[in-house]
Amino acid sequence: MAIGARKQPLYDQLVDILTEKIEHEYRPGDLIPSERDLSRHYGLSRTTVRLALQELERLGLVVRQHGRGTFVADRSVQTTNLSQTYSFTDQMREMGREPKTTILEFCEIEADKNLAENLRVRIGDKLFKVKRLRSADGMPMMVERTYLPVRKFMSLKRPMLERASLYHVIEFDFHEKIRVAEEEFFASIARPADAHLLEIGEGAPVLDLVRTTYDTGNEIIEYTLSVARADQFKYKIFHYRNE
Repeated sequence: MAIGARKQPLYDQLVDILTEKIEHEYRPGDLIPSERDLSRHYGLSRTTVRLALQELERLGLVVRQHGRGTFVADRSVQTTNLSQTYSFTDQMREMGREPKTTILEFCEIEADKNLAENLRVRIGDKLFKVKRLRSADGMPMMVERTYLPVRKFMSLKRPMLERASLYHVIEFDFHEKIRVAEEEFFASIARPADAHLLEIGEGAPVLDLVRTTYDTGNEIIEYTLSVARADQFKYKIFHYRNE
């Protein structure tokens, strides 16, 4: 396909060419030629090539990894059923992938206005903040920021979360029975700090997830904000019709 023969913007033409190759020649995980190679091959400026790659990333067709290059995205990712209890570890193992959780931060903070409203506590109340990086087969998948009321988990220590899942600790170490977890999610773009941890480009498409977990007394015991790579997660939910 010739570049420049039509009125269509040059980067759009390159997007069409690379999309065709992704769909018919490349395989998931294949390395896309570098900006320099694409620029030389198609006689385009590096800026034009960069715009085309950004558009492919926005469409979820490629994944850019800092220091490594641009790769064809795997769009056959299995879906997660949101009507069931969510477990990152279980989901990854069901997909045949090896999960890993890295605790990046564990500390006590005071609830600001936003956290106080979402956890139904008072401004200034003590909270545990746990920031975790969730990976599968060595690939960063999700950044989670979890907030827990200290009064519910007074003796919580970092090693407890390093040896067991959060929900296991909640239910077995602190005997808190989880009744329901509400989760909402929406499309967003990667902010610089999260993009660095997820090894994707700034502004790349991501899923923002907000989870609020209640115990049997209808008290909020967990509030989690997650950022997930859009190229690695698909979600589904079942709606049942009452007869």
